[in-house]
Amino acid sequence: MCTNEQRSGAVTATPTITRIPLVRAQRSHRWSRRRLLIDTGLGTAGVAILAACGSGDGSASTGSTPATDAPADTIAATDEPGATDEPGATDEPGATDAPAGDETDAAMAADASGSELQLQHVALGFVSAYVLVRGNEAAIVDTGTSGSGDAINDALGALGLAPADVRHIILTHDHGDHVGGLGELEGATTNATVYAGAGDIDSIRTSLDLTEVADGDEVFGMGVVATPGHTPGSISVFDTDTGLVVAGDAINGDNAGGLTGANPDFTPDMGAAEESVAKLAALMPTTAAFGHGGPPVTDGVAEKLAALT
Repeated sequence: MCTNEQRSGAVTATPTITRIPLVRAQRSHRWSRRRLLIDTGLGTAGVAILAACGSGDGSASTGSTPATDAPADTIAATDEPGATDEPGATDEPGATDAPAGDETDAAMAADASGSELQLQHVALGFVSAYVLVRGNEAAIVDTGTSGSGDAINDALGALGLAPADVRHIILTHDHGDHVGGLGELEGATTNATVYAGAGDIDSIRTSLDLTEVADGDEVFGMGVVATPGHTPGSISVFDTDTGLVVAGDAINGDNAGGLTGANPDFTPDMGAAEESVAKLAALMPTTAAFGHGGPPVTDGVAEKLAALT
């Protein structure tokens, strides 16, 4: 949600499309490619976030993973000998969690096939939408205001894809400046499923399949993170491999490379919003994409988020 001044300035704004480079995140500890267990720093309950493994068809898993009580200094879980991620579940033969800086054979094969994640920033004046691509499949995160459909389709075309290649449309929340362009896209993106959080999904209207997602679900190889406050059902998505978080209005930019929290003028529950910022900071993202306040931030993201908590 934005100010009237921002809306007025957007009337004549020309949409711009910018490719944002993403690199494999360098971590100082081991990360599970099946699941990242983080402590939110908001108490004793940890949150299970599916790792961005980029496997399968990228469809959402259903059902949130039960919370675990993790120590306050726990950031990522390592796979102990004999441990499994779920009852009865085992890692695939030969799968390993490589130390930071090392790539597994599977990851290198993904690079060679062109399935590395790509991010296209679609600046729509005062608000942003995003196109994500893996190989020949695309996802859209947020759809801007009414009238944004052409610019989003142009972003797909710039990556050599068509609306029929879109399999996922992720709505971070139900405000009109983030869902307004959905109606212009759904006629051509007939292969797509729309995803939204539980607190917002009832207000979203679409002819496409509409699926509710929550903490621990996975869409397009990215983990869903519930980040309420700005709206009850606000969600973010996080890619473990690149450290990219797309956060809607759970965080914002300051147009100078800095980060701020949710806008208090349009956020009914600032307590929950501040907890959501802390939750995102615990993920230690390296690229932050958001709804308002300039292009994605790629410098010192984890530190900037931590400073807000």
